[in-house]
Amino acid sequence: MKTIRTYGMLKWTICLLVGLAVFAAPVWAQENPDEVADEIRELKQRVKELEKDNEWNTEDIDSLLDRVDEAEMHTATDTLSFDVEFRTRAESIHYKDIRMAPPEVLGAFFTPFNPSNPAQSGFNGATLAQIQGGIANMASGGNLPAPEKYDADNDVIYTNKLRLNMFARFNPHLDFQGRLAAYKVFGDSTGVKFNRGGVDDITLDGTTASRPGGDTVHLERAYFVYRNDIANVPVSFSAGRRPSTQGPPLEYRNFSEVGGSPVSTIINWQFDGASLSFGLEDTVGIPGASFKLCYGVGFENDWGNSTALSPASDLEDVHMLGFISNFYDNGTTSLMFNYAHAWDVTDGFAGSTVMPFTIARQDRDGDGTPEYYFSENNGGFVSRLEPASNIGDWDAATLLLRSQVATPNDHIDWFISGSWSHTDPSQISDNPFFEMMGMGLLSSNGQLESRDGYSVYAGMIFPMPHDARFGVEYNWGSKYWFNFTGAEDSLIGSKLAARGQVFETYYHQPIYGPNFFVTLGGQYYDYKYTGSGNPLGKPVEIEKANALDAINPVTDEVWNAYLSATVNF
Repeated sequence: MKTIRTYGMLKWTICLLVGLAVFAAPVWAQENPDEVADEIRELKQRVKELEKDNEWNTEDIDSLLDRVDEAEMHTATDTLSFDVEFRTRAESIHYKDIRMAPPEVLGAFFTPFNPSNPAQSGFNGATLAQIQGGIANMASGGNLPAPEKYDADNDVIYTNKLRLNMFARFNPHLDFQGRLAAYKVFGDSTGVKFNRGGVDDITLDGTTASRPGGDTVHLERAYFVYRNDIANVPVSFSAGRRPSTQGPPLEYRNFSEVGGSPVSTIINWQFDGASLSFGLEDTVGIPGASFKLCYGVGFENDWGNSTALSPASDLEDVHMLGFISNFYDNGTTSLMFNYAHAWDVTDGFAGSTVMPFTIARQDRDGDGTPEYYFSENNGGFVSRLEPASNIGDWDAATLLLRSQVATPNDHIDWFISGSWSHTDPSQISDNPFFEMMGMGLLSSNGQLESRDGYSVYAGMIFPMPHDARFGVEYNWGSKYWFNFTGAEDSLIGSKLAARGQVFETYYHQPIYGPNFFVTLGGQYYDYKYTGSGNPLGKPVEIEKANALDAINPVTDEVWNAYLSATVNF
């Protein structure tokens, strides 16, 4: 009786397994339908043979289970899954005491040069030596006027931000991940901004998906990850368009999981490259210990540029190498270190913008000395910008500590990060405008000096009623502080690039957990020095800036209030 009951149970088990295999077949068959059909037929035939011979043994059952498990694995993993992040946001932005060169200074660049009376003429058509001599005479003679001051307000500006995340796991060793993104301002789909002298005003490869740029969809991320163990050490290799934006500790203000690999205080920039990671937790006995080597390309010169394949061009590509190390991470407290080095930083990146004026360097006299000609862009024509020269190397490092403080019913999150940057200039820019001003990597007036910059970033996030979180953040940057964080999610400019200080508060209120929440926040930017986030030109204290320092607008203070609703599913 027991044998009959066992036989019946096993028979139904085999039928069930075959049924699961048949159910799994449609998805599995997307790769090789003929092989799947043959596999199902073979399983059915084997069941008939077992029924006929009454050969019910463990090896037969295990074999069938393994084969059906394989079919189920294909069903579960041979798919590309998607999730969507969508945010609608309203902001009120107010600029105070913007500095701008007065009309008489700007007009001098469009007034023809008079060689018979250089002191009373303009700069249009003058040589580099004549322009620089005229500027020096104005400064030494006290004839250089102070910049004008004005305020600017955008009482309300709305944006939509969409991210479509992709994920596929082919097997336990191989993943694919990607992200498509669109970010636009209500009522604007041009994708190109008017240039005010900052990196944020240029449509760049490093910021296309992270800054408002019309209604187009951009590729923000696309990379594979291959994993395996080498001598019991977990190792992974990855290549493609990197997850290099919205890294720690920006997850607190974003009310999200950690969004990228590099620490956001030194790198928040889209780039293509590769990484090699080692899990060291079991080897060194420290929770969460890991080490990752990172490589990226910031600019490719020999493709699509006017200098591409030109024998006269000696412009080098921009390469970056660094590492990210988790010293400790137990799920509550973590200590992370990030270092990066970039070779041959250029005086710009290939991109498009609307320049307020253009400069042409031409030898119209044929005497071997070119003259500079300035033209106002009154038609709002779009310009393609390209680097003209490599201006030096850049190093940066940051140490980030994150932890929690327990409360009776919840916890307080806190973090602090200290960062360092170093610039080593190699030459003055060959771009006509920067050359005219003698600008190099954090240098002006032809003076090339290595510089060190410093930054501090700290914050605390408190639990509030109804699962809400209230955050307070502060960051400060020194005179020569410089990082690559142009992809930071801000209409004003990267706060973590500020040479000065920024205060921010925010209140996250979940409606349906992390799937739907609203955020109310505010920011105050108090810039101390010019050129935050810009590698060109020596920073100048804003209170002491002259008219030539303010040919492009110089921002002093900015207030911003924002309200957003975010959906994740």
